[in-house]
Amino acid sequence: MKSENLLPDISDLALKMEEKELGKSGIKVTEIGLGTWQYRGGIEPLKVGIELGATLVDTAEIYGTEDTVGKALQAVGRQKVFLATKVSAQHLRYQDVLKACENSLKRLNTDTIDLYQVHWANPSVPIEDTMRAMSELRDKGKIRFIGVSNFSVEQTQEARASLRKGEIVCNQVEYNLSERSIEKDLMPYCAEQGITIMAYSPLARGHSLGGNKNVLDEIASKYKKTRAQVILNWVTSHENTIAIPKSDSVEHTKENVGASGWRLSGEDIEKINEAY
Repeated sequence: MKSENLLPDISDLALKMEEKELGKSGIKVTEIGLGTWQYRGGIEPLKVGIELGATLVDTAEIYGTEDTVGKALQAVGRQKVFLATKVSAQHLRYQDVLKACENSLKRLNTDTIDLYQVHWANPSVPIEDTMRAMSELRDKGKIRFIGVSNFSVEQTQEARASLRKGEIVCNQVEYNLSERSIEKDLMPYCAEQGITIMAYSPLARGHSLGGNKNVLDEIASKYKKTRAQVILNWVTSHENTIAIPKSDSVEHTKENVGASGWRLSGEDIEKINEAY
C-alpha cells in the first residue's frame, strides 16, 4: 500500500488534527506529536509536522536533538509549538535539575519549556529533591508543567505526593501493539487520576507494522488509511493517550499526522486487540 497516495492536502490535515487535554491542566495538545528519540531528519520534517498541526514536539537532554528542535522552533515560530523535554536520571538532584534545565533552555533557544519531564526514576536520589527543583523551575517560569517518563504506578504516586502544589500532568511510556503491559495497571491509574499517557515508540520502531498484517491491511483498506495510521489511531483511541511517533522524513511525517482527525470503530479496535 503506497502511503503517499493516501495523504490529503496539508490544509485538510491541519484542520483535522484532534487535541486532548494534558492531564488536568486545561491546556490541550495534539493527539499526534513529533518524537525525536534517535532522530536524524534535520529541521524539515519537524517544520512540516508543525505546519500540518502536530504542534507537540518532544525531546530530551540525552537525545542530542534539542539543538535541532530549537532550530525548527525558530523556523516556524516558538509560539506555535508545545515544547516538551526531559531531565536525565543522572541529573535528578536538586541543583543538577536546575542546571540541566538551564542547559536545555540554551540548546532549545527558548525562555520556557512547556512540559519538563523526569526521564527515568533514580532510586539513589530522593524524589522529593527532584520535585522541589521542578516546583522551583515552575514558580520561576522556566517550565509550565511537570511530567514523568517511564514511571510505574508506585513511582508516579511518590512523585505526585512530593509536589507541594500542582500536579503531574503526564507520564511518557512505551506503548504499542507489541508492548501493552501498561494496560494492566498504569493506564487505568492514569485515566482515573487524570494523567495523560504520552506513548513513545507507538509504532514499535517499525516492528508493529508486521505482526498480523491481514487484520491491519483489512482495516486500513476499509478506512483508506495506511497500516501505520491505523496503529497510531488505535494507540490514541484511549481517551487519555497521545502518541509521539518519530519520523526522519517528510513523507512519513505527513503519514503520521494523517492518523488523526478520524476514529476507528469499536468493532475494529476489538479486532486489533484480539489479533495482538
